[in-house]
Amino acid sequence: MQVQAYLTFDGRCEEAIDFYRKAVGAKVEMMMRFKESPEPHPPGMLPPGSENKVMHAALRIGDTQILASDGMCRGVEHSKFEGFSLSLEAGNEADADRLFAALGDGGQVQMPMGKTFFAKRFGVVADRFGVSWLVIVPGEA
Repeated sequence: MQVQAYLTFDGRCEEAIDFYRKAVGAKVEMMMRFKESPEPHPPGMLPPGSENKVMHAALRIGDTQILASDGMCRGVEHSKFEGFSLSLEAGNEADADRLFAALGDGGQVQMPMGKTFFAKRFGVVADRFGVSWLVIVPGEA
């Protein structure tokens, strides 16, 4: 059994994918637009002009696959991602600082990067899409 994060960006998925490519080196493994669907969508399901929006995408960040979509493309300006975070383990302190800064570009720091009792470096930042990221360099066991 496998559990994966599936992020819905309500019309901003392609923008988010481009951001994650630059910020954390995400690689697009698969992307399908609504117009490429082998089955037609029920009338009224999507707003007019949504045919080029992302129906489904798979991104690879390190060893992890994240799934993403534009969802129903209702155009909510700021989606709220609440109740979960994505944890990103960096290889060293410099990497952690770089990733934290890249993810925080246009976002909001929730806990500044610093040394903690459980990590060499740890910080929490919400990116410009509202997704919360925990960036960590684990401490010695």
